[in-house]
Amino acid sequence: MTEKHLPKQKQQHTDTDLYKIVLYNDNVNTFDFVIQMLMRYCNHTLYQAEQCAMLTHYKGKSVVKKGTYEELEPIAGALLDKGLSVEIE
Repeated sequence: MTEKHLPKQKQQHTDTDLYKIVLYNDNVNTFDFVIQMLMRYCNHTLYQAEQCAMLTHYKGKSVVKKGTYEELEPIAGALLDKGLSVEIE
């Protein structure tokens, strides 16, 4: 079974705080699926999504999106719902 990382507990965040979604490598999802999800939910181009998928595979994790906590929370939730292992840092 795949380990999922939930976004960190909601704290008081200001509109100017910047956070990032970190995608973790797993042995369950295919490259094509990860690429499709990054394009759909993170608005990546095909090239960006491929690069993030490769970095995640070889380094174990990669930053796939930056923004405010409020912007990132629904994106991270959608990626988690699709079975990807992500965390907001």
